[in-house]
Amino acid sequence: MEVVLADTLLSRCGDRAALLRAVCAPLSAERAEALRLLLQRLAAGGPPPPGEAEALRRAAWEVALERCRPLLRGGDGAAGCGERLRAARAARGALRHCVQLCGAPLADRLARDALAELAAGGGAGAEEAAVEALVAAAPRLEEPELVARCVAAALALVREEGEGEAAATLVAGRLLPALGANGAALPRVWEGLLGEGGTPRAGRALLALSALADALLPRGPPGPGPGLDARLCPRFWRVVQEGLTERDGLCRKRARYLLKRALDLSSGQRAELRCPPDGGHEPSLFWWSAEKNEQLLQFWETYILIMETLEGNQIHVIKPVLPKLNSLYEHAISQDKGCWLFHPSWHMCVYKRMFESENKTLTKEGILHFLELYETKHLPNSLGFLEFVIGPLMDALSESSLYSRTPSQLIGACPPLGMRLQKFLATYFMLLPEEEKGSFLLKFIQKMTSRHWCAVPILFLSMALASIPACKVLGVEGLHALRNVLQCTMITHQILLRGAAQCYLLQTTMHLTDEEKVSLPEVASFLLSLRPEESLRRDTLLWTELCSWLQVNDTCFRKSVTSDFEHQETSSLCQYVRSLVEKYFKTPPSERESCFMPDWFEAKLVATMILLAADVEQMKNKYSGKTNIEWIELEAFLNPLLDVLMKLGSNAYIPTLKTDKSLQLLLKLLQTRSLKCSNTQDDRVLIFIWKSLLTPVESILEFILRRLTTDELSTVGDLDRCDLYLALIPEIVRLCLEVDWKKMTPIKNFISSLTNASICNLQERNSEKEPKVKEQIKKVASMASLTAVCEIMDQKLEAHLESLPSVDALKKFIFFSQFNEVLKKPSYIEEKSGLCEETTSQGWGKIVARYLRDQWICLRFILNSFPTLAQGCEETSGMSLSTERSKKILQSALEALTILPSDQVLPVFDCMKVLVPKLLDSSESLCIEAFDLAWKIISSLSNTQLIFWSNLKAFVQFIFDVEVLAVAAIAKGQVYAKIKEIIFKLIDLSTTKTGVFNVVLSHCCQSWMFPSVDERSALKNAFLNAGNYCELITEACVFGTVFRKDQRLIQDVHAFVENLGEKCAANIVTESTNRDDHYVRVCAIKFLCLLDGSNMLHKTFMEDIFIKLLDKDEVVSRSRTRYYANSLQHRIKNRIWQTLLVLLPKLNQNFLCGTLDKVFQAGFSNNQASVKYLIEWIVILSLHKYPQFLNKFWDCFCYDEEKLKTSICTFLSVLSHFDIILQNTSEKRPALKKALVVVLQWCFNHNFSVRLYALVALKKIWGMCRMLRVEEFEALTPVIESSLQQVENMHGTGNARRNWQRIQDHFFFATFHPLEDYSLETIFYTLPRLAELAEDEWIPLSKFDRFTDIPLPPAFQWYHSRTELRDLKPSDWSQQDMGSHSAETDSQTEWTDVQKKIIPWKNSTPSLDLEMAFQDRAAKLGKSNSRLIVVASLIDKPTNLGGLCRTSEIFGASALVVGSLHYIQDKQFQHLSVSAEQWLPLVEVKPCQLVDYLQQKKTEGYTIIGVEQTAKSYDLTEYCFPEKSLLLLGNEHEGIPANLIHHLDVCVEIPQQGIIRSLNVHVSGALLIWEYTRQQVIKQKQQK
Repeated sequence: MEVVLADTLLSRCGDRAALLRAVCAPLSAERAEALRLLLQRLAAGGPPPPGEAEALRRAAWEVALERCRPLLRGGDGAAGCGERLRAARAARGALRHCVQLCGAPLADRLARDALAELAAGGGAGAEEAAVEALVAAAPRLEEPELVARCVAAALALVREEGEGEAAATLVAGRLLPALGANGAALPRVWEGLLGEGGTPRAGRALLALSALADALLPRGPPGPGPGLDARLCPRFWRVVQEGLTERDGLCRKRARYLLKRALDLSSGQRAELRCPPDGGHEPSLFWWSAEKNEQLLQFWETYILIMETLEGNQIHVIKPVLPKLNSLYEHAISQDKGCWLFHPSWHMCVYKRMFESENKTLTKEGILHFLELYETKHLPNSLGFLEFVIGPLMDALSESSLYSRTPSQLIGACPPLGMRLQKFLATYFMLLPEEEKGSFLLKFIQKMTSRHWCAVPILFLSMALASIPACKVLGVEGLHALRNVLQCTMITHQILLRGAAQCYLLQTTMHLTDEEKVSLPEVASFLLSLRPEESLRRDTLLWTELCSWLQVNDTCFRKSVTSDFEHQETSSLCQYVRSLVEKYFKTPPSERESCFMPDWFEAKLVATMILLAADVEQMKNKYSGKTNIEWIELEAFLNPLLDVLMKLGSNAYIPTLKTDKSLQLLLKLLQTRSLKCSNTQDDRVLIFIWKSLLTPVESILEFILRRLTTDELSTVGDLDRCDLYLALIPEIVRLCLEVDWKKMTPIKNFISSLTNASICNLQERNSEKEPKVKEQIKKVASMASLTAVCEIMDQKLEAHLESLPSVDALKKFIFFSQFNEVLKKPSYIEEKSGLCEETTSQGWGKIVARYLRDQWICLRFILNSFPTLAQGCEETSGMSLSTERSKKILQSALEALTILPSDQVLPVFDCMKVLVPKLLDSSESLCIEAFDLAWKIISSLSNTQLIFWSNLKAFVQFIFDVEVLAVAAIAKGQVYAKIKEIIFKLIDLSTTKTGVFNVVLSHCCQSWMFPSVDERSALKNAFLNAGNYCELITEACVFGTVFRKDQRLIQDVHAFVENLGEKCAANIVTESTNRDDHYVRVCAIKFLCLLDGSNMLHKTFMEDIFIKLLDKDEVVSRSRTRYYANSLQHRIKNRIWQTLLVLLPKLNQNFLCGTLDKVFQAGFSNNQASVKYLIEWIVILSLHKYPQFLNKFWDCFCYDEEKLKTSICTFLSVLSHFDIILQNTSEKRPALKKALVVVLQWCFNHNFSVRLYALVALKKIWGMCRMLRVEEFEALTPVIESSLQQVENMHGTGNARRNWQRIQDHFFFATFHPLEDYSLETIFYTLPRLAELAEDEWIPLSKFDRFTDIPLPPAFQWYHSRTELRDLKPSDWSQQDMGSHSAETDSQTEWTDVQKKIIPWKNSTPSLDLEMAFQDRAAKLGKSNSRLIVVASLIDKPTNLGGLCRTSEIFGASALVVGSLHYIQDKQFQHLSVSAEQWLPLVEVKPCQLVDYLQQKKTEGYTIIGVEQTAKSYDLTEYCFPEKSLLLLGNEHEGIPANLIHHLDVCVEIPQQGIIRSLNVHVSGALLIWEYTRQQVIKQKQQK
């Protein structure tokens, strides 16, 4: 109608130029739209008459520059924002038509003005107005310089980062297509986007390319010129590939759109096409051939299907599509030539997309598929694959959660990814060309150092490297890279995993190093990066393997440039070690009197290499058959050390650096211990070293005594030397005890002299007010010396040092000294020591703390040396540990705790352990203060790793000392309550820090069951504490948290490494911490297994525990009547009944008689299957042992059905083992009669499950009756046997027959034997597994074996399950009772509302002309005049279109736009639309016409709204719809195409809460149509 009016007005107007000017004054939104329509008709009407043409051009020129341009800038504004936007849109269209009328001159003018405005800036509004002017001018620009400037400005806006997203979208959506329509501009745009000057980032490049798709990739012939065919540009395809893997979903969509456009063009043209290679010998990125048109289409359609499916991010949708990846490879590889037909980077895009998915399950699936693919298909070598493995694949492998076990794997199995990674790396490496293996492996290892890897990934990557077959490819650089990886492993706190990774990296070094490229010094430097306490230690398989490797390759190692070997007849290793030792003892003149200790690195290196060389020589002699080994080489290694050590006592002028180095090396050699040989005589290398080092013992002791007791230690730096000397003393004592007792005389003399001299030094009083550094250091060294003597005494070595007179003097001195004596800080520092003082890392505070700690170590020795705490005195020495004295010491201890750093409080805890029991009665408040302060220290350390565990152990030994517990329990005062409070605090702490409860329980169980000699003398029976503090055992029996996935993963990987056994040296070297939560229950169960029912204390304790556990079960049942499987409640109940089952055989008849009722009551609860089995088992065993309890059991069947409905299956299951129950009964017939009567009544129950259980029991009982030939039942024989036969021969294939067979095959009825299967393995592993309890609850027997703190009784028999039960798999039948959840309610909720059909039109006209046009018909029906247009041209499913038609009609949309009107004839459409197409205007706009249609609607003032999820989309609940809204709906599969997105004014998305990514398109459209309608209805009501 508007077009007709405009044409009529123009035809009847004599002066059309004047008409244009009249419409413009003033220019409102309505006038702007009218002006746009008039200019449109003028431009479309052909050239005007000659006389009028010039006037019309002048008028158009004026309109463009004086009206439209200001309106675009925001001038001449209408009142509201909506009006201004409407006017601006009309002005855009008018400006474009003005250029059509005026031609190139106006286009040039507009372009120059717009470029100037862009250069001047002015904000987003000015920028948008300038771009719109360029859009109007671009198609008519002719001047090359101006075209180039426009192109440059457009590309600059596209490239602009940060806040320029809106401008870039505007340029891409409007300006670039306009420039693409200009033949001169298009090549420049193309060159600017993908030329040599650099490509914009993928998102912007794809935005621009999508906008130019119609110019670069036209839908049909003719195509672009040869120079502008995007398919021939490698950079274009690289941008597309980068877009396919972008994190932004819109980028990926645009990339897929461009790929589809290229495929459509290629398949339509069927022309020969090949994109030039992107460098090297790689295949073309894109090619097409008419001969292979169908195969190519099949390949690319499959490829796009996979990429689009990955957008769903849902593994159940994606997994079925993954096999299509295999078909891609079949098309992509030439079987004849063995080369790639398609560039492998396309495949890498698929995997990279999967690797970067937010869904970790999809990531894992992608990695496994990639690894398996390369392992099985043997793909041709490609540089792209190599880079992909080093890059995206390794990045993806860094995620720890990917290494989890599958549900079907047992605990301790290698995870699938770990196994697949090993096979892949070995296969891939062996398929590489020889010249590429070294560089690939080096890059792989260097990638492992490029980031902070977690413990789990670094372990499995190290395993994969170690699994590569032996190949000499790594040189010095590779060795350095492996050393860097070793340093990466040190970051993790998981010691076992850290050690295992080190083991595998060492194996990698031995397998893959080219010995000719590395020297022995470089190998030695690498070996020193391994921690001996975690991986590389003597007498492990790894050490033996290393020795063998060094022996085999002895002559192959590259000679070091600095080596100067004199003994060419010896091995290279021995020559190197000799030179290493000689170099070690060479002292540079400039460092002769350095005050600093040398670094320990050299001493560790020399000691390690000496031991390695000695073991290699021993291995050689063993292989050669020699029995008498002369140890010539080892003697040569040790001689330089022995020479220095022999001179220490007599030569006072040996350089300090040399003495330091010699003693450091001596200490490292003495600290070497044989791991596996209990008898040191078996270690011949070690014995020879020890015998050699025994010679200079007197010289060493003389030197140490001189250094420690004279004034030679005078600086802070000398304290490190003091530590070195004192560390040597206990090692020398052990050496003499193990090798030569005769050497003990000089040791005793040394200790006496050291003790007396140290006491004298400490007793000296400074005459000066300000002490000097030298004097204070002397005191620190003397106190440290006394500490070393006390620690040697505490170790109770067989040296009999306690009888020395100096020891008595030491005791008196310490006992009567002032506690917590603090050294005063010196006021000045001597000139000689100034350098050392300034550069040392030790502050004076640390020195004072050390001095204070040493005092308490000495005091600990004194307190432990008193014969008994009861007497508390030694009459002969005059020392008395009276109550007052004890109180004073304890007060000093509390003061020390506030002064000392947390890592030095251990000796204070030990002293408090001795003092507190004596003061519990007299100074209870002081003891409580000690407990509180100690707990405060421990809780503050809970976030640390290094010092927490040692402090916790000391704290536990203090608080849970046998006498502390005993005295507190007797008094039953505040201390007793405080200890119990601490127990529960520790249990609470253990839920967040795994292993805390383990330390507490292990200590208590050992001290209660196996008290030491001292503890026996202090307490008649330590086991009394178990009863007084039974909460510990009770809580331990049910302890265990529900772990997070990451915690379970660490535990699983730990179990896997432990299962490797001796193959992994870390299992032998690292100390087992027993911090697994399972060990708490293992400890408690083993403790209970040690109890003896004949011991009255044990008997009382077990009965108390049994009652407490039953009460706990009742509390749990009462707190939640129904609980989920594997919930915490379920686990606790299961653990309770497992423990009760362990205790059951130890209980007597009298006790069971009083508690069996509680067991039966537990059976009435609504329990999970695993708990039911345990309760049933306990009932069966109780009745078997004491058949006289059967009457109590029969009473359970006498309750009403309401109570029995949740438990009857439990009691019927007990009857299915009635033969076991009656084994000890002489007269079985009365019991059988009673059982038969009970069971028969339940065989007719209305519940099917109950009937099945009753029939199973009936079958068992009736079989027993027939065996005994019970005559009383002959009358019932026909009935029972026919019933059983009918059940057995149940016809049909329904659930009844299947369920009957399944319940009979269930393990509890078919295989399980309550007596023969009674074992720890059945209770804690087999039964939980068969009951399908969570794997966290399965405790394998290996954990009972590994936990050695508490041994099982030697005669313990109940250990293993029977093989028949152990080999079973979980059944698909689980016990079910007719609980409340299965009850059906007969009553139905009353309807509170009724259905009502509404009539949507106001004036119903019965006599309607059915042939009337749709639009007229809608108008006559009085339908609402809505301004909403729903565009569904992209939808191709008739069902969705039919539903949309119905929805649009109901809510009064003004029109529905479809891709073809043929859809309305479709039966599916009509079925869904229910005649809505007769009442709704339908418009046909084909998908290829949508761009023009949307532009036309924009000029008419419509806001184009897309239903799409983008980075800038609005939430539907927050968006306000304009009255004139056009709703564009996307395709069912791909949504809105990328080339249409930049034509949208706004994107609206529907907020989602679930996992599924998108709604059905009809549902999405209906939601937006309703929201538009709702908002308009509200506006209309407000206007009224």
